[in-house]
Amino acid sequence: MPLKILPTPSELHVMRCAMKRGRKIHLRKRKNRLLKMRTRNDVSFICVLNLICILNLIGGARCILARLLDPDKVSWTALIDECVKNGRHDEATYCFHAMLLDGVMPDYVTLVAAVSACAKVGALGLGMWVHRFMTRERLEGNIRIANSLIDMYARCGKVEFARQVFDGMKKRTVVSWNSMIVGFAANGRCTDAIEHFEAMRRKGFKPDAVTFTGVLTACSHAGLTDEGLRYYDAMREEHGIKARMEHYGCVVDLLGRAGRLDEAMSVVATMPMRPNEVVLGALLAGCRIHGDVDMAEQLMQYLLEQDPGGDSNYVLLSNIYAAVGKWDGAGKVRGLMKARGVKKRPGRSAVEIDGDVHEFVCGHRSHPQAGEVLDMLDLLSHEMAGREAVSEH
Repeated sequence: MPLKILPTPSELHVMRCAMKRGRKIHLRKRKNRLLKMRTRNDVSFICVLNLICILNLIGGARCILARLLDPDKVSWTALIDECVKNGRHDEATYCFHAMLLDGVMPDYVTLVAAVSACAKVGALGLGMWVHRFMTRERLEGNIRIANSLIDMYARCGKVEFARQVFDGMKKRTVVSWNSMIVGFAANGRCTDAIEHFEAMRRKGFKPDAVTFTGVLTACSHAGLTDEGLRYYDAMREEHGIKARMEHYGCVVDLLGRAGRLDEAMSVVATMPMRPNEVVLGALLAGCRIHGDVDMAEQLMQYLLEQDPGGDSNYVLLSNIYAAVGKWDGAGKVRGLMKARGVKKRPGRSAVEIDGDVHEFVCGHRSHPQAGEVLDMLDLLSHEMAGREAVSEH
């Protein structure tokens, strides 16, 4: 039976336009035809795969894998990369596992995508395995791979491992320095973050917007208010970098932590764009730290103008009222949340076991082993209660 012709790039463009108009049936037919074929044109496959991932037409990467016939390295890499690009990092780590079990050896492009996924979901064990594989295959010298490892270790809280990779690099880029600075700042190593920032400048690297986000965060967490403001001024005046939303958030947090709430409010009021939840949350956090209920109430109007789907600032404002005993105010905020359909998002946590990342949502039993987990918790609770009773006697 002759093979059917794959869609050309121009046909794919038409398919994408049709998709935007709601005509998805044609795309599904093309997709089904593609997945059933034993020989694929790489460009066409990747293009259609991109559309599938964006639309989530078949319910996830695992379904795509189940329908692929003899996927090769290109297919696996494209699938993992598209999962990462579309924020489906748990699917990406699953696909990488499946790729290895299928006996397909990854290349450096696959490894960069896999490490990026590990960083996002905190899969440290899998990320370290990838690092060992890279070392064995002598791929550590690749700058993109080294940068991805630094980012992964920093996000997983292993900044010393990140530093080892950084120190071992023969050639560094701005991304390398940024990953270290941001990683140190996020993990409370503020002095190290600032020292790396100064070293970066001494070695002739030009800081960018990400660099200053990292150093401003470090100054905020360390309580270095004046130093942070000097860096903020240098960013705009010496380096010509326009302040972004994240920079405003850092400056507001910097001033709020220091109790300089009027200055923080002035920054918010003079922003060229409408402040988002992060900026307002930083100011509200300052109000909570210093018990300034009056200013928190002034922020109510800003809060009402934000996306009603966001819950964090409503909850924070309610907590500020509760902390000073203004229960009527707390009740008012809760009532406002209910009226606007704002629901408090449930907490989430994830744990990595044998390379697999398991996510749990507070109050949900969607995990396939939820019953076993709850049974084990009951068993542990009974054992702990029994030991407590014995210790009392």
